[in-house]
Amino acid sequence: MAAHPVTEIDARTAKSWLDSSDTLLLDVREPDEHAREHIPGAQLVPLGQLDPARLDLRGKRRVVVHCASGLRSATAAERLRAAGIGPAANLAGGLPAWRDAGYPVTVDQRAPLPLMRQVQLAAGGLIVSGVVLGFFVHPGFYALAGAVGAGLIFAGATGWCGMAMLLAKLPYNRAA
Repeated sequence: MAAHPVTEIDARTAKSWLDSSDTLLLDVREPDEHAREHIPGAQLVPLGQLDPARLDLRGKRRVVVHCASGLRSATAAERLRAAGIGPAANLAGGLPAWRDAGYPVTVDQRAPLPLMRQVQLAAGGLIVSGVVLGFFVHPGFYALAGAVGAGLIFAGATGWCGMAMLLAKLPYNRAA
């Protein structure tokens, strides 16, 4: 039996469903992403913690799932559909599509940048520093750039990022 594709809806459809108040909006991004910007009324349930059996669906006929781009939410909508929860729809284009349609978002500029952006900034800074120091100070500093690059490859291949784990321990990230 072929799997049914996930139902994709645009922001306008999601907004009309949410306005009817019989729809649950799930945000499956990480807490740091949600703290920085989110759709008002969205229930945060990170994809890694999504357990369809634990969702409180009282009074709700439908579920709309969103993330930053629509990829994680498509996975979440498929999990919900497989668990018999439906209709579960994926907000195509994620939060940017909602924002671009002119619908409200709650933004907290004081919240830390999303952890993956922090990793990108830190890794990029270390690589540039290693190259500059290697060129101007001592060639041994090129190893810094190489080690960070290798760490990024490892993180991409395994899904485990040591730098993200270290950054998550910083005080400003624990508050999120």
